[in-house]
Amino acid sequence: MNRKVRVRFAPSPTGPLHIGGVRTALYNYLFARNNNGDFILRIEDTDRARYVDGAEEYIIEALDWCRVNYNEGVGKGGTYGPYRQSERKHIYKKYAEQLVNAGFAYYAFDTPEDLENMRIKLKKESASVIQYCAETRLTMKNSLSMPEEEVKKYLESGKPYVIRIKIPENEDIVVNDIVRGEVVFYSAQLDDKVLFKSDGMPTYHLANVVDDHLMEISHVIRGEEWLPSAPLHVMLYRYLGWEKEMPVFAHLPLLLKPDGKGKLSKRDGEKGGFPVFPLYWTDPKTGDISSGYRESGYLPEALINILALLGWNPGTPQELFTMEELIKEFTLNRVGRSGAKFDPDKARWFNQQYLQRKSADDLAEMLIPVMKEKGITVDTVRITQICELIRDRLTFVSDLWDQSFFFFIPPDRYDEKVISKKWKPETPGIISGLKDKIIDSGDFTSDIIRSTVEEYAERSGVGFGQIMNPLRLALVGGSYGPDLVKIMEILGKEEVIQRIDAALEKI
Repeated sequence: MNRKVRVRFAPSPTGPLHIGGVRTALYNYLFARNNNGDFILRIEDTDRARYVDGAEEYIIEALDWCRVNYNEGVGKGGTYGPYRQSERKHIYKKYAEQLVNAGFAYYAFDTPEDLENMRIKLKKESASVIQYCAETRLTMKNSLSMPEEEVKKYLESGKPYVIRIKIPENEDIVVNDIVRGEVVFYSAQLDDKVLFKSDGMPTYHLANVVDDHLMEISHVIRGEEWLPSAPLHVMLYRYLGWEKEMPVFAHLPLLLKPDGKGKLSKRDGEKGGFPVFPLYWTDPKTGDISSGYRESGYLPEALINILALLGWNPGTPQELFTMEELIKEFTLNRVGRSGAKFDPDKARWFNQQYLQRKSADDLAEMLIPVMKEKGITVDTVRITQICELIRDRLTFVSDLWDQSFFFFIPPDRYDEKVISKKWKPETPGIISGLKDKIIDSGDFTSDIIRSTVEEYAERSGVGFGQIMNPLRLALVGGSYGPDLVKIMEILGKEEVIQRIDAALEKI
């Protein structure tokens, strides 16, 4: 196919964007960029009953945070717009009518009661297929089973109707898929799906195919859950006379639960304590709050790296990829067929790797807003020094504060377990003696601090641990933190002495 690569991500605004959807968007983006093509965002909002306020804005914000940038679509425009299906509804009916006039679709006037009675009857008869299809269509109320005059009368009277596709009988429908190869569907197992609803809106199937054709989409890259719909879409391309321009299909493997049993869901995240949405989301109907990767302290580049490898194999042992490297290496023929297990521990590892590779200056930029919220003002140079010191202890952005708060706030309480283990009757005398040596020391650099402590330990005949363990307790309030000598250097001599005095008094 020698035409420009044009791909689209086409979510429905029915709630927050699941990370499975983010992965679909990512693969479309990488494929487009790898092939110098276009990546389009189209909002498929034809199902108004399931429309959720704020969902479209959430989708756009999530893609923006993930750095999955579309170059055409909702909010950005382009020559193939509009890009919301609700704004394109005037387009679809003519194609539905074209199918009816060509004998590839038909009007159906069945009421909900009619449809339910059909299902009940078929179940009682133990029918092999319980659906509106070639076997049942002539028993229902539609333009295939009714006289032409009666159909005309129904239409002129404004009687509600839908338009259904007329699936051929006993035919093999072949779907060629980049990921799955040739997939064959037997038409007798397919139902006559509704293409156009009584509310004047198309269903997903018709709108999807019409929009992909009009927007000149070259490749449809979407989740495995849409594979059963592919034969219907192939038939629509054929019936509408667009078979030669039909896009290439690629159905991506499912994202599975950590145990590999079933599709990853919000409930799995809640049970396992990890997010399944890129951003925090509040359900406008229920008020339920769902955590997001951004708010949980993940970096967007880490999340993208995780998702890229959930279904795609680079063919090398490399695990850490920049977006530029992913664009360069990504091909659809390395996407697997099997579902990919989501491993929350591996996700944390990825985030840890990315966070620890940040420069101290970058980490300081992340920490400063947190300190401003807490009303703490410290010079940037000192914050950068602290970030350099705690870098190897970071897994999430929130760890920046959790691993550094004691630099800015002296302890007001002390860990009782550490006191019972490390603070002995002789400890106050040992720490007081060290304090005197600190007061008499010169420049308060890490080298001088270390030599002062070592010299004091040697002359007083006490073990290094007898000094450093209770000293750490005095300075930070517990047994945590990086190299104590480095902590002391950053705190400064005056602050160290004040904290020692406070600990001697309180403990």
